[in-house]
Amino acid sequence: SPGSIRVLLIAATLGDVSDHRYKVDEHVELWVNKVGPYANPQEAYEYYTLPYCAPDTKHHPEREDTKRFNVRKFHSLGESFGGHSLRHSGHDVTFTPGSAQKTESCSTKAISAEDAEKFAKAVQHRWFYQMYLDDLPVWGMVGEMLPDSAGVVKKEKDDLQRLDHMSDVSDADASQLKPYVYTARNLIISYNGDQIVKVDLTSDPKSLEEVKSGATFTFKLFVSFIETDEEFHSRFDRYLDHEFFKHPIHWFSVFNSFMMVLFLMGLVALILLRTLKKDYARYGLMHDMEEGEGEEVDDEGKPLTGAEDTGWKQVHGDVFRAPSLLPVFSALIGTGWQLVVLTLGVIIFAVLGPLHGEVHEERGEVLHAILVCYSLSSIVAGYTSGQFFKQYYVTTARNNKSSTSTSMWQATMGLTVVLLPVLVTAILTVLNAISLIYGTINTIPFMAIIKIFFIWIFVSVPLNVLGTLLGRHAKFIAGGQFPCRVNSIPRPIPDEVPWYGKPSGLIPLAGLLCFGSIFIELYYVLTSLWNYKFYHVYGFLLGVYGILTIVVGMTSIIVVYFCLNAENYHWQWTAFGSGASTAGYVFVYGIYYFLFKTQMNGFLQTSFYFGYMSLISITMGILCGTLGFAAANNFVRAIFQNVKVD
Repeated sequence: SPGSIRVLLIAATLGDVSDHRYKVDEHVELWVNKVGPYANPQEAYEYYTLPYCAPDTKHHPEREDTKRFNVRKFHSLGESFGGHSLRHSGHDVTFTPGSAQKTESCSTKAISAEDAEKFAKAVQHRWFYQMYLDDLPVWGMVGEMLPDSAGVVKKEKDDLQRLDHMSDVSDADASQLKPYVYTARNLIISYNGDQIVKVDLTSDPKSLEEVKSGATFTFKLFVSFIETDEEFHSRFDRYLDHEFFKHPIHWFSVFNSFMMVLFLMGLVALILLRTLKKDYARYGLMHDMEEGEGEEVDDEGKPLTGAEDTGWKQVHGDVFRAPSLLPVFSALIGTGWQLVVLTLGVIIFAVLGPLHGEVHEERGEVLHAILVCYSLSSIVAGYTSGQFFKQYYVTTARNNKSSTSTSMWQATMGLTVVLLPVLVTAILTVLNAISLIYGTINTIPFMAIIKIFFIWIFVSVPLNVLGTLLGRHAKFIAGGQFPCRVNSIPRPIPDEVPWYGKPSGLIPLAGLLCFGSIFIELYYVLTSLWNYKFYHVYGFLLGVYGILTIVVGMTSIIVVYFCLNAENYHWQWTAFGSGASTAGYVFVYGIYYFLFKTQMNGFLQTSFYFGYMSLISITMGILCGTLGFAAANNFVRAIFQNVKVD
């Protein structure tokens, strides 16, 4: 049947693209991906949403036996979630090195007022289109707003650079200008041997024609092949903005963050080696005090006797009491460790790009890696949440019945399983509904949703449950038991404490320090997400991730120490909030970036931007909160390990 033949043709095409080698006269498929306003990356529509005509080739819709015009290409899950919708352009491009320029054309019928309005709107709002040839992207402009078609001179090297230098035309200015559409394009294919190395597409200013009702357009594509000595393995380098990503400011920001790490490590070392030593000496709890005659003195020669019996030692009977909302906290810790492993796994996968193929060269590769790492790391979430719950539940369950214990175990396991998926699904469902209403290509296909659901049900959930059972029944490692016994009656927490002893005063400061270590890198990441740049400096990202881990840990330790000194033993949520507060600053920076670094507009794009920024901020908050708790947990265990209790 014609449908079967079409599928076989697509499969054959995929085989050609996989090795990127072509024989003479072999077809080179030109795919159209999207068209939409340059200022709004998520407002992307099918290419033939605009009234372009079908090229007059063997793929024309009227030819039933060989037509492939607008046939959708097979997409991976990563491509589907990344908003790609490649369809056959209808052009019949063949690999013909050394041949004369080939011209393909088509003519429209007299366009209606509605179609003229579509073109006029697209030109006014800087619409552009994207195509792919041999997995290399090219971009082109739909048209220009001009007083007349004469004297248009392009100073930019290509259409994408010109779009970057232009701005949308307001309705007031549009009344004084006329919309013109490009009708001729030059597709220049550079090859080396039997491989395509470079693809350039430019719009001819001389082909501009005014858009008006009743006009007819003849769209032409001029295809030419040029031999080059450029190597195939470096063909994607031209898309990587090395000047932007490897700017001295980028290096300086990493150095600045590293100096912050040294400062915080020095501050924590001061607490551990000096302040804590005084505390131990003041409490008479140092095991290896030097022998001396007379009154015991500290490092400054001041007597230790008579010191008030206050400070962190006083809460030794409550410091390992279970945090409030134990199942929720356990699920957050489990989800946080899953995000820590997931993020590290994806970054390392990207860093190892030279071994398996650079991730920026394959559409949806990073999203695909995220899906795989999420599924496999579910066992980490289950194990860590189960182990944490087991450790702390014994401090609350002395008089509880077994039925209550079972229900709390089930609640912990259930929350760990659904916490992150529900969060992500809620946000994406809203965005998907908005995308569906607007008819953009960012609508996630139904089959992709079904695939993700089955991956979650048959891979993620079982691994999560298995991890919870392993964590519940695993024997504690050395030092796993609490150093101090938990009192049966909670100790009252003092009300009169200075601001630096209150979590509400310390947590925002901790988040600000953590944000300060990453905000430059955050700028580069957001620019890659929203401004058509390919992020490729994953070595930088790995380094900043390491710096963030250390800074979050150090700040959380400092916050917890001050709170314990104020005899506030609710340190678990404090430590988590200390790291998680970074997310608030990330979201605020996202608002600043939206207002001053982009030209985004409209309800659709605004919804997508803040939807994704909310998702980024919340997941980063859970991740940083978990890192902060982990560091503070080790710190608290360490300082109470040496406490002698009557």
